[in-house]
Amino acid sequence: MSANYDVVVVGAGPAGYVCAIRSAQLGSESGHCRDVVRRESGKPVFGGTCLNVGCIPSKALLDSSHKFIEAKEHFPTHGISVEVPGIDVAAMMGRKTKIVGQLTGGVSGLFKHNGVEVCAGASGKLFANRKVEVSAADGTVITLEAANVVLASGSEPISIPPAPVDNDLIVDSTGAWSLMPYPSVLVSLVLVSLAWNLGSVWGAWAPRWCCWRLWRASSLRWTSKLRKSRRKSLKSRGLDIRLGARVTGTEIRDGKVHVTYTQGDQSLDEVFDKLIVSVGRRPRTNDLFSSDSGVTTDERGFVYVNDYCATEAPGVWAIGDIVRGPMLAHKGSEEGVMVAERIAGKPNQLNYDCIPSIIYTDPEVAAVGKTEQELKSEGVAYKSGTFPFAAIGRALASGNTDGLVKIIADKNTDRILGAHCVGPSAADLVQQMVIAMEFGSSAEDIQLMVFGHPTLSAAVHEAALAVDGHAIHMANRKKR
Repeated sequence: MSANYDVVVVGAGPAGYVCAIRSAQLGSESGHCRDVVRRESGKPVFGGTCLNVGCIPSKALLDSSHKFIEAKEHFPTHGISVEVPGIDVAAMMGRKTKIVGQLTGGVSGLFKHNGVEVCAGASGKLFANRKVEVSAADGTVITLEAANVVLASGSEPISIPPAPVDNDLIVDSTGAWSLMPYPSVLVSLVLVSLAWNLGSVWGAWAPRWCCWRLWRASSLRWTSKLRKSRRKSLKSRGLDIRLGARVTGTEIRDGKVHVTYTQGDQSLDEVFDKLIVSVGRRPRTNDLFSSDSGVTTDERGFVYVNDYCATEAPGVWAIGDIVRGPMLAHKGSEEGVMVAERIAGKPNQLNYDCIPSIIYTDPEVAAVGKTEQELKSEGVAYKSGTFPFAAIGRALASGNTDGLVKIIADKNTDRILGAHCVGPSAADLVQQMVIAMEFGSSAEDIQLMVFGHPTLSAAVHEAALAVDGHAIHMANRKKR
């Protein structure tokens, strides 16, 4: 069986489903295949890693952990008395599953509303001349031919030989969101963004949570001050952070995970209930296309594309986690929109300098643009200003005073080059700076704006004032 389409999108995650919907809105006859996340019933589930086992379930559980900490540690400060709070993990997981179901079902509804034809299969593969074979779980194969094919197959957790995942006692980031019952002694490997999300969730009630840094793998670029602020806050919440540790082996004995690792010159052993291997992700491009498809990858499996996500094969595009740049759902989604519009003849271009990176820990962390270290290496003269949440009335009133906002601007033109934040609502505050940077704003532009009072956004205003030594609600350091 075969069918012809204007656009075939291979992938059902944030990059793929957004591209398919936008293509349909622009009048393309769109086929959509290869749903990479499937329920046991065999029914297609849309949304990819983000909606099913990544962004959404992690934030649902993170919200639950925040509420638990509020009840346990902060209610008395507000004069609120409650019995000792407990954890019903089954109810918490049930809430998470319900939220995931609502969102994935919503994608299915959007497909129907926009006229996107779904061709759900266990796998999809691109061949020469833009032919895509979709293999169903029962072995049935459907061939789709298209004027344009968009590859958006997403990513998968990286595994490491010293800690093979068994999906029981040793789990990857996918399995970590379904741990039941919750473990009392838990360890996670590597300080990647997802590992910090895990730490903020399970560290809220696991009596012993360790986070070991094997190597720097985070996609989020920090300033040294923000790294120190984040580490201090997380350690104050009981996370045992061990920098420079390297796991050399694991063994399952008596229902426990025995971990051997080195730290400095020492070789050490510890025992844990569960081990989470969260060492980053890799593009899911294995067997995604044939050798004669015209598509090529680098040594790590990322598909080669130009600035507009076009591959070396005419009419074939690649977006999301399988191409260069950070693995971020919003980056992939906007690439999906860009490609759909370029196929339709619209001159869309994505500004990769204004893509925010976020880690939803407690405290939250977010950044956009350049760091001081990057600007120094590039020889760019800059100036910067920081402002702590401890001096913000709204932060004090809510009891969320950890962290700060930092703004970096060009020393000669005053144009904003980067913004970084650790603290309450960091993602939303940095998004304000994304808008400013997209329109080429200067630090003075932010200084001259009127910010509501009392708000957390006042920290952005004060940080911009601090760039030129004009902050009102703190003592300014003399600018050189």
